[in-house]
Amino acid sequence: MFDTVPARGWRAKLGSGLVSVGTAVLAIFWAIPVLWAIVASLRPANNPLGRGDIWFSFPLTIENYTRAWSLAPFGLYYRNTFIIVGMILGVQLVTITLAAFAFANYEFGGKRGFFFFILLQMMIPTTALLAPNFSTIRQLGIFDTRLAVAIPFFGSAFGTFLMRQAFLGVPRDLVDAGVIDGCNWHQLLRNVYLPPSIPTLIAFGLSSVSFHWNAFLWPLIITNSDESRPLTAGLVRFTQLGEIGAQWSLLTAATLMVIAPLFIAFLLFQRRFIQSFMHSGIK
Repeated sequence: MFDTVPARGWRAKLGSGLVSVGTAVLAIFWAIPVLWAIVASLRPANNPLGRGDIWFSFPLTIENYTRAWSLAPFGLYYRNTFIIVGMILGVQLVTITLAAFAFANYEFGGKRGFFFFILLQMMIPTTALLAPNFSTIRQLGIFDTRLAVAIPFFGSAFGTFLMRQAFLGVPRDLVDAGVIDGCNWHQLLRNVYLPPSIPTLIAFGLSSVSFHWNAFLWPLIITNSDESRPLTAGLVRFTQLGEIGAQWSLLTAATLMVIAPLFIAFLLFQRRFIQSFMHSGIK
């Protein structure tokens, strides 16, 4: 009986060690593409990649970054991206909060059917909506504008589901107490439902910003000029510079310039990111 305690402790340490090793291996595999992109971006432009020669090439240089900045209006692309992502997130926070409040707080006819219809949108591939969305944008007369990039995403089925679940977790006694005290609907929302749901809102905001910052296909289709293109769509010009295709050192430098703000933000606020996702239940 007494011999089993050390054995269990040894097995627990072995299991923990294996998990740590496995996590480290997965982290290394995840980091390899990023490391390769950094290495490739520092290669001289006149030193093309070849078989067996895809890593460091001396001398290292930052010329690709300066050239990429001069070849594309990155300042304009950054501004467009911030405006588009901010516009989408701002409207989404309003729409998902109000929709979730209605589904969590009220009883009305067809409630289950409406909610099922909203969840059904999560199962529709985004590419299947490109043609109808494009036609709608042309009919509205807003083609090649920042609003055209943002408007299809003003509602979010995922965000509505997430906030509804958070609101359902609010004790009903608190809601009833607010009603007895004379709170109207927006006072209930602001003072009862929202305070415990802030981590969920933050988690959704992080996922929304990451998704729309990296969106490529829809912005590429719906924009036709630098005045409305975000960063990802602006990268297309770097695939057309070479006579036989992309100049990879230049393209990787431009790509790293696109992802740099999100990467830096994650490094600075990673603890806050993880805490928000843990409290919201997103896995």
